[in-house]
Amino acid sequence: MAIAYREWREGDDLALLEIWGGPETVQAGQFRGTLAPSGNSPWRRCIVAEDVVDGVGIPVAAAVVHEASLHPERLWAYVEVARDHRRAGLGSTLLTMLRHEAAQAPSGVSKLRCKVEPGTPGAAFAEAAGLAPIQRTRLVVVDPAPLKLPVFGDGSESAATDQVEDLATGSVELSDVVGRYYTAVHGWDSPGELSVGAVQRLFLDDLSGAHGAIVLRAPKASAFGHGIAASRKGRLEGFAISYAQGIPGADADGAGAAGSSEPTEVFLGHEPKLDADQARAAVRDLLALIAYQHPVMLELDDAMTALRTVVEPLLESGKAHVQGSETLVVSDPA
Repeated sequence: MAIAYREWREGDDLALLEIWGGPETVQAGQFRGTLAPSGNSPWRRCIVAEDVVDGVGIPVAAAVVHEASLHPERLWAYVEVARDHRRAGLGSTLLTMLRHEAAQAPSGVSKLRCKVEPGTPGAAFAEAAGLAPIQRTRLVVVDPAPLKLPVFGDGSESAATDQVEDLATGSVELSDVVGRYYTAVHGWDSPGELSVGAVQRLFLDDLSGAHGAIVLRAPKASAFGHGIAASRKGRLEGFAISYAQGIPGADADGAGAAGSSEPTEVFLGHEPKLDADQARAAVRDLLALIAYQHPVMLELDDAMTALRTVVEPLLESGKAHVQGSETLVVSDPA
């Protein structure tokens, strides 16, 4: 077998698709979209391996490494080899070539990371290459009515209205908390500096798919204890952002309409300055509300401590389940 290596060219995606077939994992399907011509803005290097037969090269493998504006402390890398060309050293050679390119990245960053599914050939290849897990992610579908509805203040409608609020996704207050929460739960792979505008683009504007948001507030501040008007809103303690038809069950009394049986994708988080008990209570109360009559789907990283303490008992009791397979983020050693 004669193998030649070259840069990515137009048409390679179609040629490789014929050889590779469908992606073996969700992660592979996502990373195939990053295979593209090399360039410097953003910085990317993409290499193709050809099996040369009678002077004609047939693409059988490809690899890419590129910088990321979000989580800039590592480079994303991906290698895929046709099934009938594996265990012949192509993947290892391509990874070595990617590392050579990474050493010349203009950012000075050279550590690689990738996403794999446990128990797959990709995970085994990553482990053999020295990449170790730094995070586990699960998509969790929470069934309707998994938790008892919370009681706010004296249990009146006005008390609930004071603490549970529909908030515009353009809110600067919401953007601030969402950005700080995202940074706090990604200490294992820093997202870098997140401005309010960046948070809007990533999580809250129309292009992000955000449809609506509800927030949980602390009880109104006391005019006597703080020297401010008693009508001042309490601090924002938790948020739930929907990325579908809206958040079901979002009324303060939990009386949302039951709609489609398809789960609504929700980003659920809390003010990162809360202590552990407060954070757990905030996400627990919001989850009880938004999943009261309709299933919701959450992306759960192991680093999301408060959310894990609420969701994992639901998984154990059968009131929630993992959809699809787990995803591991694997990385070069620190």
